Formats: sequence, structure tokens, C-alpha cells
Amino acid sequence: MALSKPEAKQLLERMIFDDQEPRDWVEDVWGITPILGDSAAKLYEAFEALIECCPEDKLDALLQTYLQEQMDS
Repeated sequence: MALSKPEAKQLLERMIFDDQEPRDWVEDVWGITPILGDSAAKLYEAFEALIECCPEDKLDALLQTYLQEQMDS
């Protein structure tokens, strides 16, 4: 059964940011260095935009690929 967009987004966020909230991650990076913080903020904005414009079936397929790779390693 395919995952919904919110479910896929949540799983991808866990894979990328572990248990940390993405915005907290951006703030942490910003605290280390503003230059990297700016890049982290742009990266998170791009992540959000890609989630919004990507069809659910494509997100599900991408997530399944990542999960399979994790299981194989």
C-alpha cells in the first residue's frame, strides 16, 4: 500500500533529521556558522517544495528505494 504524502514526508524527515525537528536542525546549523545556516535553510525550503510538488506515488517509490538501501547496508 502506498504511503500518503504526509506519511512519506514524515519518514523522509526522520531519515534526514533523525528525531530532531527540521527547523531546529536549521537553527542548530545557523548557530554553528551563519553561512552554513543560510544553506541549511535553503536546503530545507527546497525539500519542502519538492515534497509539495512531487506526486505521492513518486514519493513512495523514492522512500521505498531509500529504505531498501538501508536494509541492504
